Amino acid sequence: MGWNATDIPDQRGRTAVVTGANGGLGLVTARDLAAKGAHVVMAVRNQEKAASAVAEIRAAVPDASLELVALDLSSQASVKEAAAQILAAHPSLDLLINNAGVMGIPQVKTVDGFEMQFGVDHLGHWTLTALLLPALLRTPGSRIVTVTSTAHHMGRAVDPKNPHLEGNYGAWKAYGQAKLANFHFGLGLQRELEKAGAATTSLIAHPGLSNTDLQAVSVEESDGEFWARFFHSLSTGMGMSADDGALSQLRAATDPSAKGGQFYGPLFVNNGRPVRKPIFRRLGMRSAVTKLWEVSERETGVALDLGAVTT
Repeated sequence: MGWNATDIPDQRGRTAVVTGANGGLGLVTARDLAAKGAHVVMAVRNQEKAASAVAEIRAAVPDASLELVALDLSSQASVKEAAAQILAAHPSLDLLINNAGVMGIPQVKTVDGFEMQFGVDHLGHWTLTALLLPALLRTPGSRIVTVTSTAHHMGRAVDPKNPHLEGNYGAWKAYGQAKLANFHFGLGLQRELEKAGAATTSLIAHPGLSNTDLQAVSVEESDGEFWARFFHSLSTGMGMSADDGALSQLRAATDPSAKGGQFYGPLFVNNGRPVRKPIFRRLGMRSAVTKLWEVSERETGVALDLGAVTT
């Protein structure tokens, strides 16, 4: 029998921030952490949907300790406001799970002028992570888990000359780039944490093929584009439940044996129990991470400087 939610250690006294906790994998992650005693900060955009998610979690976990924070990852101003609110209430944080994202949508820009998938999936989490680092770094054993996807295999590393794919946009090309950015971000952050001698660790996880509302939203926003319909049909017919899909990020976040820089996902690529996965695409990774840092700091105006935070 593989690792499951019953294996999550006691989380009492710990505070976790989960982005996108109002549905799908994020809701399950928030629920399962709360069930083990964690105080969960649900950082979400849709507050009406968030209220329903809170009710759903409390129906399963009556004594759940939950807190809602408004977070729109497509707006750097909203990210900064959310981070300030979280820091004001929580001088120390144990977990940050960068879970939220959008997938396979038509070309559209964020309020800051970023390509939406790169802007939400990566740049929003870049800024949130950078701003929450002081609270994480002062908490021994804290972890940051960034959720990527098997789609990172079809992505190309960000091009500093054209990070928003102007004149070269494809919905799934952009999604692959965004998820590869998540992959590089999680691993690059661990490298920076190690260089700074920090006790905080960074890990990555992917949920495999999970049947959540992410695919349905992709179909709706793309007006039924072929690949959006294909992946929705595939996830509906063959995908894991959200409960099972969330296990990889939960294991990365809570398994005492998990280490910084590790990657967790389903055993059989897109299905199965959560296990540690090998990290491929190492060739050129250092250069790709360096370019990602360059682009992220330039586009957001937010530096992710571990030296400055730890001194």
